[in-house]
Amino acid sequence: METTTTKQTLLKAIYAELETAYDDTLQEILELLLIRKQEDEEDERDFEEGLKDVAKNGTFSWEEIKQNLKKDVA
Repeated sequence: METTTTKQTLLKAIYAELETAYDDTLQEILELLLIRKQEDEEDERDFEEGLKDVAKNGTFSWEEIKQNLKKDVA
């Protein structure tokens, strides 16, 4: 419930500022929101691809990773 109240408070404050913002500022805000949305969608796709890769190929144990790191350093 607190999250909803916080979000409502933020939206109210943002809306009040948007009412007095210049058009170019509004355009920049919209562009930033769209970029953020696109990045979130890309992150979700990457995550899903990672899950599919793990299901198909499995994972490495921590011991295997440490051994590979030692080989790379040497």
